Amino acid sequence: MSITPPAHAPSEGASVEGATPLPHARLSDVWSRVRNVALPFGSLLLFLALWQLVAVSGAWSETLVPRPAKVWDTFIEISSTHDGVRGYNGTTLVEHLGISLRRIALGAGIGIAAGVVFGLLMGTVGWLRSLFEPWITFLRTLPPLAYFSLLIIWLGINEEPKITLLAVAAFPPVAVSTTAAVTAVPESLIEAARALGASRWAVVRDVVMPSALPETLTGIRLAVGVAYSSLVAAELVNGLPGIGGMVKDAANYNNTPVVVVGIIAIGISGLIIDGLLLRLERTAVPWRGRA
Repeated sequence: MSITPPAHAPSEGASVEGATPLPHARLSDVWSRVRNVALPFGSLLLFLALWQLVAVSGAWSETLVPRPAKVWDTFIEISSTHDGVRGYNGTTLVEHLGISLRRIALGAGIGIAAGVVFGLLMGTVGWLRSLFEPWITFLRTLPPLAYFSLLIIWLGINEEPKITLLAVAAFPPVAVSTTAAVTAVPESLIEAARALGASRWAVVRDVVMPSALPETLTGIRLAVGVAYSSLVAAELVNGLPGIGGMVKDAANYNNTPVVVVGIIAIGISGLIIDGLLLRLERTAVPWRGRA
């Protein structure tokens, strides 16, 4: 008589397909999500508490360090029509921010497109890299204010110098990162594509560009950050309406609450856009960090 051996029970902690996750695994996942929300929120509360303590301590006048409640009231005032006054200088905060974002989108968009093209060319053609790389490094080391006055002399005080400054500021990070990514493409991949009969353009399109995409996207994120940091400089002259122009105009009259509101608006919008770019990077190159 044959006896069927008993099935081996799974060891403790082993996962079985279709089985319900262990309770401690679920708790760990929940705690991780709570922590990711609680830590930023807690740091914000701590910052507001320290800000309030500094403001009420009397170490500085309220003109220099306004209380958080005063900044909040100013945010409400310049975001709506208050006592017959619409926003700041006749424009609400959202409208100021929207105008500046359009300037950044146009200027940084031009700089990013030019940076990708130049990066691909310099990465694939050696003599072009030798020709243009010193000039790009020269631009990368210049602060925006160093050439903004020259742009005003050449282009006037309307939109052209602002867009040009943002484009020039966004161009070097993308060009440098794309060039470095293209030159780092394994030669074996290129030789394999050529051995299969791929043309020069096919090699660039099907091998070089996908390989360089992760670093190019990182360069784009850096370029948008540089454009944001150049925003106030771009709107120094004739920047109203615009969030940077609003900050500069309010600073001229020691209107610190408006300055703080403008800085917070720039920072929060920058965080949102960087988050969107990071999500785009994860979607476009899901293999990054896993290969």
